[in-house]
Amino acid sequence: MNVSLSAPAPLRDGKAKVLVVDDVAENLVAMRALLQSDGVEVLCAASGAEALELLLAHEVAVALLDVHMPEMDGFSLAELMRGASRSREVPIIFLTASPSDPRRAFKGYEAGAVDFLHKPIEPQVILGKVTVFVELFQQRRLLKERADSLERALHLNETMMAVLTHDLRTPLSAMLLCAEKLALQLPDDERVQRTLSHLETSGWRMARMVEQLLDFSRIRSGGLRLEPRALELGELLAGAVGEVRRAHPDAQIALEVAGPLPLTADTDRLVQVVGNLVGNAVIHGQGGPVAVAAGPADAGGVFLRVSNRGRIDESLLPRLFEPFKGSFQSSHGLGLGLFIADQFVQAHGGRLQAFNRDDQVHFEAWLPAVAGRPHRG
Repeated sequence: MNVSLSAPAPLRDGKAKVLVVDDVAENLVAMRALLQSDGVEVLCAASGAEALELLLAHEVAVALLDVHMPEMDGFSLAELMRGASRSREVPIIFLTASPSDPRRAFKGYEAGAVDFLHKPIEPQVILGKVTVFVELFQQRRLLKERADSLERALHLNETMMAVLTHDLRTPLSAMLLCAEKLALQLPDDERVQRTLSHLETSGWRMARMVEQLLDFSRIRSGGLRLEPRALELGELLAGAVGEVRRAHPDAQIALEVAGPLPLTADTDRLVQVVGNLVGNAVIHGQGGPVAVAAGPADAGGVFLRVSNRGRIDESLLPRLFEPFKGSFQSSHGLGLGLFIADQFVQAHGGRLQAFNRDDQVHFEAWLPAVAGRPHRG
């Protein structure tokens, strides 16, 4: 038989396999002669039991099942294939020599067939259908290979970033310590002290970037762990806002806390959230005042709000908490501050949102009274 349809290209790591199940040996020989090519290997089985053994050992692009077979017919085999995770997604084409019967065809489709063909079958028809499923199989395998490769590359990049940032902390700490000692030992010359001040400021900014990269790596790798303990949010805010004031002595930061706000949360992570949000507000607040407010929330738990002058473009708001997308990305940071703050709030079972109102930008977080217990009401 002379068929002009071209065969699929070979797979890089082996041929695509087509399973043919028929209890008539001559039919198996004919199918192998028709379908076998450089890119396709035909697996032949004379019974349902043989077919199941082949399915356990091979990944199959498509299966051609004869309906009429002793012991186990094609419908029963198809049902067993659909019940196994390895062969559940294999496309099935039923072949039958019986006259066309709508009820029988319906049973075939109900058993999971993608097609139902009646013998004698034109070679061009069966080869064309098999070629389509083989090409789809090749595309799925190629996409999986690419996805696996990207996943490995991402994992390698995250591992390298974690190792690199961890190793940077030691020389960076030594540099900052030396800068502090030099500031005390060198002459009280304005130019020298100004240079040392710039060195120290840049060193601390680099240290914050290293910490952000480490947090980013922990978040992406699932290694973020909370250590919750009982705390008073008002006291935590006073300390965190005090640190931002020392870093930005000219900033106008007002803190208002309504009543005692006991929480069970990770102190270090919450301090980092507050530092990121308040620092972001100071840097991008156009030199205006920054308001920090906290109090009990109507839904239970507490709220924390940081407000500053300005406006965030509405098109940016939906992507504000994506890594390297937020407004914190500038010469002051890596664009990870808002992403990390959002992830830390979520890890506590809370939520963080940003919105514009009254010519101001507002970042508002809701936190449950106990870390990891989101409000269900």
